[in-house]
Amino acid sequence: MAVQMELARVLIRETNDYQIIELREVDGERTFPIVIGLPEVQAIERRLHGITPKRPQTHDLMANIIEAFGGELQSITINDLCEGAFHATLDIRKPDGSLMRIDARPSDSIALGITRNVPIYVEEHVLEEAEQE
Repeated sequence: MAVQMELARVLIRETNDYQIIELREVDGERTFPIVIGLPEVQAIERRLHGITPKRPQTHDLMANIIEAFGGELQSITINDLCEGAFHATLDIRKPDGSLMRIDARPSDSIALGITRNVPIYVEEHVLEEAEQE
């Protein structure tokens, strides 16, 4: 079963190559950190502050493509943890009403999802595995 989470914090460390975003359980107290790259955290940060670049960035392009084909991003699901790397899906509603799940990195998924204010879910087993690590 998936647990709904929300973006709680963005930690930018200018002296490191990695950044951290933290998700928090919507109806609970658990938190969930994810290490991401600088370009992804910058995209998330821009979106949180309402900064619109003059030209579409990669995540904007992805959203535009989904919409141009008649799809709608419904949610993001972090669905696996394998060898220390998290895996996610973009859950897209197609024009015929069916749901399509596209494999994606959590950082890209969250950067895309923030622009459309879509819910973020984390599978229970992923939360449990992350707590053990």
